[in-house]
Amino acid sequence: MLSLNSIERFVLIGIVTCSIASKVSVATELNHSVTNRENGSTECVILLHGLARTMKSMEKLASELSQNSYFVVNTDYPSRKHEIEYLSMTYIPPAIAQCQNAHAKPIHFVTHSMGGILVRDYLKKNTIKELGKVVMLSPPNEGSEVVDKLKKMPGFAAINGPAGQQLGTDSNSVPVRLGPVYFSLGIITGNRTINPLLSMLIPGDDDGKVSIKRARVKGMNDFVIMPHSHSFIMSQDAVILQTISFLQTGAFKHE
Repeated sequence: MLSLNSIERFVLIGIVTCSIASKVSVATELNHSVTNRENGSTECVILLHGLARTMKSMEKLASELSQNSYFVVNTDYPSRKHEIEYLSMTYIPPAIAQCQNAHAKPIHFVTHSMGGILVRDYLKKNTIKELGKVVMLSPPNEGSEVVDKLKKMPGFAAINGPAGQQLGTDSNSVPVRLGPVYFSLGIITGNRTINPLLSMLIPGDDDGKVSIKRARVKGMNDFVIMPHSHSFIMSQDAVILQTISFLQTGAFKHE
């Protein structure tokens, strides 16, 4: 039987491999892709990708939202280079400004993984008068045990950066410290994994990175579990349809 230390070594190798395979590039400066500039009455959706990903991971979602007449601001940010607080205050305001300059409102957010924590951090400190709804996909709203167990391992900080170190489950965790939400929030999380080694570190059902239990947050309006993994949930057709349902009605479709 493998010891925990042996498992952790294999897990770290897996993290490195997945990170390299999924990441096209790490942005070092602000970059946005804006779609659907047609008219001033269009509602705006700001997309925020997750840790060690780029805006390319959200392109299918951006395209589908644009086809549904949303003005989409697909935001890139250097997720591995700064802490969560810096990222939220540096990269969310310019995205909001693009919506405002286009007279597109209300302003919604759709996020993947750590992107949801950026939104929570920003809205804890700021008010957006045009704020609409927020949909979070696989968010670590109460942190992840993966970070608890691996953050002190050599190489973890280099792979995940300062923000990745802030996503544990203890009292110093940024998502834990942010507390309840007070905006219209729907959460979609998965119950499938493509990384069984990471799942071994997570108690209960999980999506390969975050437990279902820890995706929840007090104050959310709706919650749905779908049969997809953490890394690719944002590209699944059924997830995109549920996202649009919440943006339109404030609720998911529960069978």
